[in-house]
Amino acid sequence: MAGRPGFADLFAALPVAVLVVDPEARIAHANALAEGLLNLSERVMRGQPLTAILPPPEENGRDGHGLAVYDVDIATPRGRIRVDYAAAMLADYPGWRVISLHASASTRGLGHSAGRAASARAASGAAAMLAHEIKNPLSGIRGAAQLIGAGELTTLIVTEVDRIAALIDRMQDFSDTRPLPVRAENIYPLIAHARRLALAGFARGLTIEERFDPSLPPAMVDRDALLQILINLLKNAQEATRDTRQPRLVLTTAYRHGMSVSATPGRPRIPLPIEICVIDNGPGAPPDIADHLFDPFVSGRPEGQGLGLALVDKLMRDMGGIVQYAREGTPEMTTLRLLLPRAAS
Repeated sequence: MAGRPGFADLFAALPVAVLVVDPEARIAHANALAEGLLNLSERVMRGQPLTAILPPPEENGRDGHGLAVYDVDIATPRGRIRVDYAAAMLADYPGWRVISLHASASTRGLGHSAGRAASARAASGAAAMLAHEIKNPLSGIRGAAQLIGAGELTTLIVTEVDRIAALIDRMQDFSDTRPLPVRAENIYPLIAHARRLALAGFARGLTIEERFDPSLPPAMVDRDALLQILINLLKNAQEATRDTRQPRLVLTTAYRHGMSVSATPGRPRIPLPIEICVIDNGPGAPPDIADHLFDPFVSGRPEGQGLGLALVDKLMRDMGGIVQYAREGTPEMTTLRLLLPRAAS
């Protein structure tokens, strides 16, 4: 029987590029994915100054200690790479750091890719067109059906017309391009309100766990938009766990030091340290649509319309934040992560 795997085996098998940096800021270890990404062997990198191999991105005057930066362009000795960069200190080993690098494709879940923005614009145009071209004829069809008189077919026509009109109303949410009036808000009353609404309605009989950081500062949000987002995500989580034997819904909050993203290419990075997560133990999105989950008309459920998460993404972008989908933890659970700007002190 094979023995217990050692550090070298576990480190080499990590599914993300990782560098270990010693207190003198020299590279001590690099796993196989880091070798491939940086196009250098661990033997060559070991003992070299980190800055000579991977110049850390400077964010707000910081030097890369305890830092997370998404979609950053870094010039290395073997060429430029575009990655999500995260550095964390090892608490029990002063001065030691672990740096992880994700290829920039992972930023597709962060809500600010050009493709997602283009999808949102396309949905806005489609919503405006459909509202104009379809809703007026629909009202005529409904009225004509009611004039025919009561009957099973009449009821069917009216029901289907109402369903289509409701779908058009939801699509019209995308056509509103006005900026949201954000202001400093304590997010906890909004989270509590969304939780109460869920437990009184679609999540009746379920337990919604809470794991909160009680010291979070106010965030810059629109109250109505954030409430709508939380209710949408909680409803999605409830529906995702419908066939789960022991469904779990979890709400968490945290402060993410150093978290920042590029809102649009060429613009300054925006700090987004306020994190709210809606977590469930459902099966998650099918792998073939996971990277497109926030695009309009993409849904993992046969009865889904693919507008709920697209609207969440739009409202988050309108508030200057982002939303991210991930499968995390052991056992794996679905996480919808909201990252928001904090209010000025």
